[in-house]
Amino acid sequence: MKSTNSILGSYGTTIFEVMSGLAREHGAINLGQGFPEDGFDQDILAHAASSLTEISQQYPPMLGLPSLREAVAEHDRRFYGLDLDWQRHVMVTSGATEALTASLLALIDPGDEVVVIEPLYDTYLPVIRLAGGIAKLVRLEAPDWALPLDRLAEAFSDRTKLILLNSPMNPIGKVFSRTELEAIAKLVQAYDCYAICDEVYEHLVFDGRPHIPLITLPSMAERVIRIGSAGKTFSLTGWKIGYITASADLIGKLGRAHQFLTFTTPPNLQQAVAYGLSKPLQYFTAITAAMQQKRDRFQAAMQGLGFDVLPSAGTYFTTVDIKSVCDDEDMAFCQRITRDARVAAIPLSAFYAQPVTSTLVRFCFAKPDSMIDQAIDRLSGAL
Repeated sequence: MKSTNSILGSYGTTIFEVMSGLAREHGAINLGQGFPEDGFDQDILAHAASSLTEISQQYPPMLGLPSLREAVAEHDRRFYGLDLDWQRHVMVTSGATEALTASLLALIDPGDEVVVIEPLYDTYLPVIRLAGGIAKLVRLEAPDWALPLDRLAEAFSDRTKLILLNSPMNPIGKVFSRTELEAIAKLVQAYDCYAICDEVYEHLVFDGRPHIPLITLPSMAERVIRIGSAGKTFSLTGWKIGYITASADLIGKLGRAHQFLTFTTPPNLQQAVAYGLSKPLQYFTAITAAMQQKRDRFQAAMQGLGFDVLPSAGTYFTTVDIKSVCDDEDMAFCQRITRDARVAAIPLSAFYAQPVTSTLVRFCFAKPDSMIDQAIDRLSGAL
């Protein structure tokens, strides 16, 4: 028989499914895959349930329900001072991954170069390659994960179509500073290209740091595609509701890709997310505070076990260096603790384009306190 797609066929099963499968096999507590298991807002769930009977269940508009697009525009005005026309500047997608895919497919022509910062979320490279793009990688180094401005500048060329930026950053919890963002903006303008900004953890930025969308910097509004996620903001990852803010010209181009992917998104969930985004400011600050408390609790416990814990300025995740407790590399350690301690985690080496030797492991702390306590007890016994 003829071969299947050579690009997708070159990738194995995602590390998240591999480790989650191993966790199920051994009855392990899954601190690997990034999904919360508490913190759900019953009010938003009830709104989704009532919308099943109160609004039409037929195809909603391709760009999204007006109520959600209006709510996204108002959210971006409240938090970032953006002056948006919801009818021209906002599009709803079936999750942030679809938003990323539509954006990359809409912008990339075969041979275009895309600047990507690693370690990186595993969806990025396959979709760039499917679109015919060529990834130009800029690597951050532990423990501070500072952006190497010289290597960033070297990655740009006349063939650069866009930079794909993730802040707050999965897997390492980095939040890009204004200085770093200004350097990126300067290069984007100098090379007359675009920026796709994966900002799904925008409301999970800790220690009083601001989240600064690249789109808010001078002269960037026409060049930036800003992606948000209701799944991450409201701890409802299974809903797969994403949204894009961009210029009217870019939204028009993205819509042409979106129409051939999912076309539209469940209307009752859109209505419930619109309701959620309209909640008062203190609701969102409480989300941040609750997740920061989980981070602090988990990091203190891991330090108590002897791990070197790296800074986490945002997201659901914290990274630990295991060399202080064992001689394993990251993959072997994750497999061992899943079998022996029945606690699952993700090796950081999975977030690089090429094989790397690593002693860094990513844990998800967006779990109930009782689950974290049990995981720490299991790790303590196994170590």
